[in-house]
Amino acid sequence: MSSRPRVPGALVALVTLFTAGYLAPYLLPTVVGRLSAGLGLTPAQAGLVGSVLLLGSSCAGFTLAAHGERIGPRRAARAGLLAMAVGYGSAAATGIVPLVVAGAVLGGLGSGTATAVAAAGIAGRPDPHRAATLGLLSVSATAGGLYLTLPHLSGGHAPPLFAIACAAALVWPLTARLPGSIREPREAAPTGPLPYRRAGAVLAGGILFWSLSQNALWGVSGRIGLTQAGLSEVTVGAVFAAALGAGLLGVTAAGALGSRLGRAVPIGMGTVLIAGCVLLSSAAGNLASFATGEILWNAVYPVVLSYLLGLAASLDPRGRWAVLVGSASSLGVACGPLAGSLLSEGAGYPGMGMTLCVLLLLVAIPMTAVARHVSGRPLVPGSVRRRGGAAGAVLAGTAAATPPTVPQMGAPEQEIAPIPAPAGRRRLAKSAFRLARPSDRG
Repeated sequence: MSSRPRVPGALVALVTLFTAGYLAPYLLPTVVGRLSAGLGLTPAQAGLVGSVLLLGSSCAGFTLAAHGERIGPRRAARAGLLAMAVGYGSAAATGIVPLVVAGAVLGGLGSGTATAVAAAGIAGRPDPHRAATLGLLSVSATAGGLYLTLPHLSGGHAPPLFAIACAAALVWPLTARLPGSIREPREAAPTGPLPYRRAGAVLAGGILFWSLSQNALWGVSGRIGLTQAGLSEVTVGAVFAAALGAGLLGVTAAGALGSRLGRAVPIGMGTVLIAGCVLLSSAAGNLASFATGEILWNAVYPVVLSYLLGLAASLDPRGRWAVLVGSASSLGVACGPLAGSLLSEGAGYPGMGMTLCVLLLLVAIPMTAVARHVSGRPLVPGSVRRRGGAAGAVLAGTAAATPPTVPQMGAPEQEIAPIPAPAGRRRLAKSAFRLARPSDRG
């Protein structure tokens, strides 16, 4: 029986799982702001709680990168969603700070697990870039709707945390469409070294600081709008919703553009644009400048992120680099709120923005170099290098569906079967060999 009807269901499960896992970072400004206002924490303390939450997420991703193949996608996804529902739900139900922190850490572990499973599954899709784009579209739309809804609910820290717990519960039934394991029970575990170690390590290090820079601003954006720009919570929520709506348009454009520009141009130029938006948003003193910086920033950010995730997925079709790079990004996201709080308290919001702008410009260089390096060299060892040349390498690395006759990117080189020569004959005439044809039987 053909397995084609099950593919769309698996894609829907991966996209919704990606949405649930990424929802906590997307709601971070309102989570940090509500923790500060509802629990009486200082901005630095609230940022520390947000950092601890996201640190648990990154730790779960690194752990799953090493042991995910034994657990299986369905079991790992359900464990992550359960941890999210219990952790965030319990944190929302209490006002005792240590219990809130404990629940946030448990929920962060669940978010990281869900994100890692989704990232590994997306890396195994025929078109990882477009699959990541769908995930970013889904999480942007969900977070935008919540930013419009949460300001009208009761105050305190409970509503955003409870919303994330509900999202995890809603995604749970869809995990039935995920495979129970990544291989058949009797099949041996695939072996082989991690490909592109140097490029992957540089990409992971670059995306760590890339995510830290942006999430440092994202974690204090709510306070910039409320205190420096003098806006109300409803207005700030509307700006964030409009910004995430712009992100939807940006991701849609990235999905339509695909790999026409390669990955180096969107990653390099996009990061430069983001650096300018960070500088503008951090210095905002009124609604116009704050809204312009946030909307432009959020329109470009998911575009660059989709190309970074696609680049990580292209390094290893088994998804190991996708999980490791995603976890490095989560680690940067985790350090962002604390870094933003400390920088803003020490240098003010404009000084923080200048520092983050410089850091983004610096990390744009190695990440762009990795994108150019991987795109400009043969992506399949051996076979493409010998047979296809540069054109074959580009075709093997194309995000669109690749014909089955072309080796997939990162696939192991096919072994060459030795042909024993007849004894007593040192040289064989070329005419002794011919091409095999379908009609041959022997």
